[in-house]
Amino acid sequence: MILDFHTHAFPDAVAAKAIPSLENAGNIKAFTSGTVESLLVSMDKAGIDRSVICSIATRPEQFDAILAWSQAISSERLIPLPSIHPADPDCVEKVHTVHQQGFKGIKMHPYYQDFFLDEERLIPLYEALIETGLLFVVHCGFDIAFPRTRCADPAQILNLHKKFPQLRLIATHFGGWDAWDEVAELLIGKEIFMEISFALQYLSPKIIKQMLNSHPPEYLLFGSDSPWADQKEYLEKLYALQLNEKLLSGILSSNGLKLL
Repeated sequence: MILDFHTHAFPDAVAAKAIPSLENAGNIKAFTSGTVESLLVSMDKAGIDRSVICSIATRPEQFDAILAWSQAISSERLIPLPSIHPADPDCVEKVHTVHQQGFKGIKMHPYYQDFFLDEERLIPLYEALIETGLLFVVHCGFDIAFPRTRCADPAQILNLHKKFPQLRLIATHFGGWDAWDEVAELLIGKEIFMEISFALQYLSPKIIKQMLNSHPPEYLLFGSDSPWADQKEYLEKLYALQLNEKLLSGILSSNGLKLL
């Protein structure tokens, strides 16, 4: 079993517009067309059994459409996470809706949704996530397509973890994209879930291996951030590290399956 804890896909009509726009904004090339079908093809090529699909509501009014689409694509192989916009006045109610509909969690993105991870206005949202037990998957670190505002840096992640230890927080991009010195200083060794998407191609194998071996092994997850990385190539980068079998197995499947 291989579980990719961080992928993206869109409804077909949305993908046709969104992928070129996102490629241009981030000066990056997508490895799929952004559709569910192309993600499944990528998974088959890589030997990946299940993928978590992370949606992002860039406006509060997108919630219902994302929820309905997530319901439609949910399957044994695809685990969609809807998204809630922090500016939604009914965000707490929306958390309960997501939970009642049987989803495992939500995905949020500080840059696309214009928030800081440690804002006081998010406290009711976090409390609702704790109450329902939903996963909180959030973009961490900088973003390739945005100015380097510190929306969700490692210090904020650590503060959030300390303030809400029951929050089922999953820090993406190995704890903070392009802020890995701070991740190593502040987050490595703490009982904070981190998935490793969009990081292995930026760090040396020696540093990656050191960070992975220094973190609690049950708190590490495989993620590719497909379509922004090729799932097969990303898996090969992980295999090339020659991690011990127990650590690798936890990263690839058992840790994520326990969370889900």
